[in-house]
Amino acid sequence: MTRISGRPAISMEHVYGMTLRVARWHVGEAGTPLLFLNGIGADIAAAAPLLAQIAGREVWTVDMPGVGGSPDALLPYGAPTMAAVVMEIAGRLGHKALDVAGFSWGGALAQQVAIQFPGRVRRLVLMATTPTVTAPGIGWAALLDEDMLASGLKLPTATPLGLAYQTMAMAGWTSAAMLPQLRNVPVLVLMGERDGVVPACHGQAITELVDGALLEVVPGSHLFPFTHAAATAERISAFLDREPVKQPHSGRQAAA
Repeated sequence: MTRISGRPAISMEHVYGMTLRVARWHVGEAGTPLLFLNGIGADIAAAAPLLAQIAGREVWTVDMPGVGGSPDALLPYGAPTMAAVVMEIAGRLGHKALDVAGFSWGGALAQQVAIQFPGRVRRLVLMATTPTVTAPGIGWAALLDEDMLASGLKLPTATPLGLAYQTMAMAGWTSAAMLPQLRNVPVLVLMGERDGVVPACHGQAITELVDGALLEVVPGSHLFPFTHAAATAERISAFLDREPVKQPHSGRQAAA
């Protein structure tokens, strides 16, 4: 088994007929816990160099069915089902409210979680993702990502069925009609300046739909959260730790 950076606590959770491998860093830290949702076919080990560097809070993630240490799902699933699965696990871990970050495919799922479970998501970080999945299998283009080729990262780590079910879960998915509901959830959108898989215009589309959302175009291509892990972890931590900006004449909370 590949050693996972930061040596997280590993467990297996059985939810709604699925078995998912869960990794938790900094268990017991006082800050608001952060749930990270990974890209298509990517496992805990791929995300670990980033997640181990986000301090001051518990950080946790899961291998999707058929990915890494999680066995294949028996049946296909949709985005709402997987959102319910990860939030059921959050409840079991004692996390009623949490921050959520998502990368690529996981960024779409992070949007689904925030919309589907209002009041439980404090802040949202979306990386290299889109409000509308129009190209099933888009994650495969990451195999030709120039930063990934230079770094030696190997993706995906999924079974053929695992990849097929992940692709099907987001086929035709869109959050465009739902994102305006996130009025009181501060949102940070990070996009790679050389991302040929999900260009920065997708991030612009998200910020136009969410009142107060922040868009930052950062160095790197599609896999910048992994290939530029230290800088990405620092930016995520700064966003999550910053005091909210209060509007004196409005009930809305702007992204900070």
